[in-house]
Amino acid sequence: MPEDDYVWLPRDQILTFDEISSVVDAFISVGIEKLRLTGGEPLLRRDLSGLVEMLAGKPAIRDLAMTTNGVLFAKHAADLRASGLGRVTISLDTMRPDRFETLSRRNSHGAVVAALHVAAEVGFVGTKMDTVVIKGFNDDELVDLVEFAKTVAVEVRFIEYMDVGGATRWDPKLVCSSADMLASLRAHYGEVRPAETPATSPARRFVLPDGTTFGIVASTTQPFCATCDRSRLTADGMWYRCLYASTGTDLRQPLRSGATPDQLHTIVAGTWAHRRDQGAVDRLERRGRGALLTVGALRHDPHLEMHTRGG
Repeated sequence: MPEDDYVWLPRDQILTFDEISSVVDAFISVGIEKLRLTGGEPLLRRDLSGLVEMLAGKPAIRDLAMTTNGVLFAKHAADLRASGLGRVTISLDTMRPDRFETLSRRNSHGAVVAALHVAAEVGFVGTKMDTVVIKGFNDDELVDLVEFAKTVAVEVRFIEYMDVGGATRWDPKLVCSSADMLASLRAHYGEVRPAETPATSPARRFVLPDGTTFGIVASTTQPFCATCDRSRLTADGMWYRCLYASTGTDLRQPLRSGATPDQLHTIVAGTWAHRRDQGAVDRLERRGRGALLTVGALRHDPHLEMHTRGG
């Protein structure tokens, strides 16, 4: 969650749906086929189903997904599915309501659990459940989370605690590594084998003896920068090639200045061709590593927030 006095992006700077569509077309022109709506919380955007329908109608997009905190999902799930949303990822870090409230400062645990049930009921398949694992906080719940995921037919993805954006209290001692997670799961289930994983997937997948699969995103201890093919567009048009990047490329300004589709294509293609981001690798190599950003820095530039540039 952001700090209590978080600086919000000015409303007049937020891209309209038509502007988002134009930027997406520029990315399609360089070969993008997969889109994910994320945040922050995308369901706070009014009439999100309208944007989903607009994006799903583009023939080049073969995978349209969304990541949500799940609090508002049940209310909108059927409309999102009918509008063309293909997949959904719902974040749930704990099975304990008290821990959930500590993390989120909200009493919404039941709504998120309900969202995971509703996803299957309205026809979503391939649903993922994202869980950030913090040592000494929820690392004793890995088995509980796997067992719950089985009951709602979703695949849990355990994520190492990353020192990005709003993680101003991040400490390396709080990182539960991929190796730690696998050791814990093997102690309970026995054999845990690697499963087939797409080369550019951020998660490495594993399978339990009963066939249950799960994933681990080990970007803190085992960075995958060399194979990362993802980038992020903020709600106000800033384009970031790395979660750790301190600066991005403003696509709103040329868009609102009348840039043609060809001109937008040139900006996107040229910028991506010179991409050299290795943020997670650089952080891993840093001695005395602490939190990446201070609260003061986030207040000065809300674009540095993890939930602004997309989790």
